[in-house]
Amino acid sequence: EMPGGQFTNLKAQAASMGLEDRWPEVARTYADVNQMFGDIVKVTPSSKVVGDMALMMVSQGLTREQVEDPKAEMSFPDSVIDMMRGNLGQPPGGFPAGIVNKVLKGEQPNTQRPGAHLPPVDLEAARKELSDQLEGVDIEDDDLSGYMMYPKVFLDYMGRHRSYGPVRVLPTRTFFYGMEPGEEITAEIDPGKTLEIRLQALSETNEDGEVKVFFELNGQPRVVRVPNRLVKATTAQRPKAENGNANHIGAPMPGVVASVGTKAGQKVKAGDLLLTIEAMKMETGIHADRDAVVKAVHVSPGGQIDAKDLLVELE
Repeated sequence: EMPGGQFTNLKAQAASMGLEDRWPEVARTYADVNQMFGDIVKVTPSSKVVGDMALMMVSQGLTREQVEDPKAEMSFPDSVIDMMRGNLGQPPGGFPAGIVNKVLKGEQPNTQRPGAHLPPVDLEAARKELSDQLEGVDIEDDDLSGYMMYPKVFLDYMGRHRSYGPVRVLPTRTFFYGMEPGEEITAEIDPGKTLEIRLQALSETNEDGEVKVFFELNGQPRVVRVPNRLVKATTAQRPKAENGNANHIGAPMPGVVASVGTKAGQKVKAGDLLLTIEAMKMETGIHADRDAVVKAVHVSPGGQIDAKDLLVELE
C-alpha cells in the first residue's frame, strides 16, 4: 500500500543511502512496518514515517521481530517518535501499544487532536522573526506558511538558495545526477531570463579532491572548480564501531551529522540526546542508552558518515 506519489521519493532516498540494489527488500520492509504500526492510513506525512522506518531497518539489517522485541535497544527516526507521540493524530483504536511503549520509552502519548494544544500564532511577529533570521529578506505568505509548517526544512532550503542560487529551476535529473560532457540544458531563472548551459569537459581530480568544470553559459566559455564528492567519499575513512563494544556508538545509517549535543568529558544520563543525523529529510536522534561519561566525539556537524561509523565513545 505504498502511495504512488511516495514511490519515486522513497526510491531516491534508498539510492542516496546506498540501498538502490536492495529496493525489493525496502518495499517488503515497508509492508512490515505498515503492519507493525497498525496498518495505518498512509498519506503525507504518515507514509513518510513508514518509509523512514523501513529505510532504517534495511540499512541496519533489522527485522520486524527485532524491532518489536521490548528487550532490544535501538534508536528510532525522529519522525517515528513524533508520530507515536500523537503529533500527527491517532488512527482508529490508536497505535499498537507495544510499539508505542518501545518508541516512547514510557512517555505518555497525546491521544487528543494535536491542533488543540497549539498556542495561537502571531503571523506578523513570525514574519518579522523569519525576516530577521534571513537578514532582512521580504517574506511572502507562501514562504511564511512553509516556515510555520516546516521551519528546519525551510531554513535549510533558504541556506542552500543563498549558496547555490535558484537550483529549483534545474531539470530534476540534472539536480540529482549532474550533467554529462556534451549535454546541454535550459534553465529559466526569471520570467524571460533563460540560461543555456552546455557542459564541455571535466578535468582530473587534484590532490585537494577538486575538479575543474569547463562549460558554456549562453555561448560564453566558463570554468569553475568544484569538489569531487565521490572521490572524497571514497578516500575519507572513519573508524568503525566495534561489534559488541557497549562503549562504542555507531551510525545506524549513512547520512550527514545534523547536530552534536555532547562533548568529551561530559556526563550523560540514559536517554540524553548525543547527536542527530540526517539522510534525505529523515532525521534520527542518537541517545545514550545508560549513564556514562563521554570519552570522545568523532564527528562534527555537517560531516558525512557511513553506516557503522564510530560516532561517540563512552567510558
